[in-house]
Amino acid sequence: MKEISQAVIRRMPRYYRYLGELIDSGVERISSSDLSARMNVTASQIRQDLNNFGGFGQQGYGYNVKNLFEEIGKILGLNEKHNIIIVGAGNLGQALANYIEFEKFGFLITALFDINPDLKQQRVRGIPVYMSEELDAFAQKNRVDIAALTIPKSKADTIANHLVDLGIPAIWNFANVDLELSDKNVMVENVHLSDSLMQLSYNIVKNKKEMQTGRSNV
Repeated sequence: MKEISQAVIRRMPRYYRYLGELIDSGVERISSSDLSARMNVTASQIRQDLNNFGGFGQQGYGYNVKNLFEEIGKILGLNEKHNIIIVGAGNLGQALANYIEFEKFGFLITALFDINPDLKQQRVRGIPVYMSEELDAFAQKNRVDIAALTIPKSKADTIANHLVDLGIPAIWNFANVDLELSDKNVMVENVHLSDSLMQLSYNIVKNKKEMQTGRSNV
């Protein structure tokens, strides 16, 4: 199977999102140039990205928006259902559970787990909260495709490796630490929320400096 770069994979959800917006707007077909203008990605880059998976376009016609949307959905595995558990039912864990948009893409949050006894038998948007000691039994009885970690980083490696031992194939890690797993075949997506804020901060400072430089040259 052809190895696809992570840079291409990171762009695929953007294509999917923009194509969904085009469908909602009643657009039936689009050229790579028009899609380029909307996405701020070059037309050449779009064609190269899509050619990794077969191309999908027709010369002189462009792309059928609905068909391309569906094909990218298949590439991303969105034609399948993915069961998610959340380990850590604090503010962030509950915020994830309350985000109903995940379900539109086939991601179903089936349970939350926590050590806080006050949360026992509570529900978040109808999703049950279990105690941490119930995790093993739940994983043995139910299919778990992804475990979301919303726990302190001091506990992340230990709990993540326990999830690996339970046979959970993918971890969505919000613990603000890069995990060191015993099984390198387990898929990990590290989400560092502070990184996004720092990038935004950099761009704010950069923009201020450019504006100040522009005024000083007037």
